Amino acid sequence: MRLLSTLLLAGFVACANAAPSLSDAAYGPEPEQRFDLHAPPGTQSAPLILMVHGGGWIRGDKEMGRVVDNKVERWLPRGIAFVSINYRMQPKAPPLEQARDVARALAYIEKNSARLGVDRSNIVLMGHSAGAHLIALLAARPELLAEAGAKTPLGFVLLDSGALDVPAIMNARHFRLYDRAFGSSPADWAAASPFHQLRHATAPILAVCSNRREEACPQAWAFAAKAVGLGGLAEVLPLDKTHGDINAQLGADPAYTAAVENFLGRLSPAFASK
Repeated sequence: MRLLSTLLLAGFVACANAAPSLSDAAYGPEPEQRFDLHAPPGTQSAPLILMVHGGGWIRGDKEMGRVVDNKVERWLPRGIAFVSINYRMQPKAPPLEQARDVARALAYIEKNSARLGVDRSNIVLMGHSAGAHLIALLAARPELLAEAGAKTPLGFVLLDSGALDVPAIMNARHFRLYDRAFGSSPADWAAASPFHQLRHATAPILAVCSNRREEACPQAWAFAAKAVGLGGLAEVLPLDKTHGDINAQLGADPAYTAAVENFLGRLSPAFASK
């Protein structure tokens, strides 16, 4: 396992280049339940990527440069809106509650899509690290979306998920951050494990994984295979990049960005034409 401290530290650089068109807007009553909207100028109904930052379930911020800058620079000129959200951190909220925060954010944006200038029928969830785990959990447990009043998005893009098979992680040698995130109960591990909760076909999934992390790509392949076996569509994109670079270089690395955009384009013409 080469996760080391990068799961916690990669990307904690303030965003200096991409001023949002709507900043620190509330999607819920808690102070952490906020989002920034980067909207293409003059667009009334833009397709949207909703981004969930990582940080080991205990830290992180929607304004981090590695979360926002290259993605916004790439996609706004192509008419694609970009939302980056914050959510409650541990110990205030365990991962399941954090996933519910993401669902609340999606529901709010869908409900207010006309005012925000986005197309509620063309929304993709994207997340990095712990954020990728949270959106994978929403893919596996659509009832979490339904209870928030959110529709299932067009698809899910997992950027080197921090966890897909939680029991496998917890039953092997692992970093302390996983104990803090998932506790000591095998029942809790299974409840927060996207692989174990995936029981029905879901919207298409692209799982990007770092082949520099021992467990990352094997878990991504297993999760994708299970999704396909249940009748869904899922792909794995292994990359020879670090955990942090998979987040930071999306939008800047031409081949990597093109592969993700190819997936997005197959979800909807709204993304394919951009």
